[in-house]
Amino acid sequence: MVGDRGPRKALTVALFLLPGLIPLVMFTLGPMVASAGISLLRWDLLRPPRFVGIQNFANVLRDPDFGAAIGHTLFFIAGYLPLVYTGGLGLAVLLNQRLRGSSVFRSIYFLPVVTSWVVVALVWRWLLNPQSGIVNAALAVFGIAGPGWWTDPGWAMPSIILASAWKDLGFVMVILLAGLQAIPSDYYEAAEVDGAGRWGRFRRITLPLLSSSSFFVLVITLINSFQVFDQVWVMTDGGPAGASSVVVEQIVRQAFSYNQMGYASAMSWVLFAVILAVTVAQFRLQRRWVNYV
Repeated sequence: MVGDRGPRKALTVALFLLPGLIPLVMFTLGPMVASAGISLLRWDLLRPPRFVGIQNFANVLRDPDFGAAIGHTLFFIAGYLPLVYTGGLGLAVLLNQRLRGSSVFRSIYFLPVVTSWVVVALVWRWLLNPQSGIVNAALAVFGIAGPGWWTDPGWAMPSIILASAWKDLGFVMVILLAGLQAIPSDYYEAAEVDGAGRWGRFRRITLPLLSSSSFFVLVITLINSFQVFDQVWVMTDGGPAGASSVVVEQIVRQAFSYNQMGYASAMSWVLFAVILAVTVAQFRLQRRWVNYV
């Protein structure tokens, strides 16, 4: 009987995990394996697929449009990541105070996070409309001529960055607020007795003890940033003149506009390799600055 407990326990655990494993295999692991196989083929959905080996990957790495999309994606990350982190941290610090109605403000700030990206992108496309948008109308009141925003190649990506940061501020705020509330108040009281000011307490206590929450936020937001797509597709469609074309937009266009399934799959795996490398580097570097209390 004792010897049967191990296999029996494993079978019981497997049965309980089965409802979750089946959709995971069908809709995540299965498509990933299929994509890896398709990346080695030349297939346009009309003719039989033809094996080409790593030719698709070689073409991707030589493709100037893919290189431009990588550059636009990195530009998006460089603008979006600092903006959403500092904004979320500022909101978290404010809402961590004992203010009346703070729970209401938390809900208000988090509401965009659960709102559909299509809705948010359409709203921001209207707000940043160069002719009839509220933003340019507000700037005109102060005598400032508003830019062309999503219609201008130089302002298309900043428009997407602004909309993306606004939508995700609530997510960053919630994570960092939880981290702030986990910091013992004794540290602040001891620092105040020693004569530390607000900035000193924030720099020497808050930021170091918030590093684990900050690390989680940076990893998640960076992974999501590399996969930016919805707001680009709705607000600019990769334009004007390809100024806001990003990697996932290129993948979707190659797959569903040009029917180049093998080429699109190869692009997907190149993007996966980049995200994996960046994530591994983050986990390696966390030892230098993340404090786990």
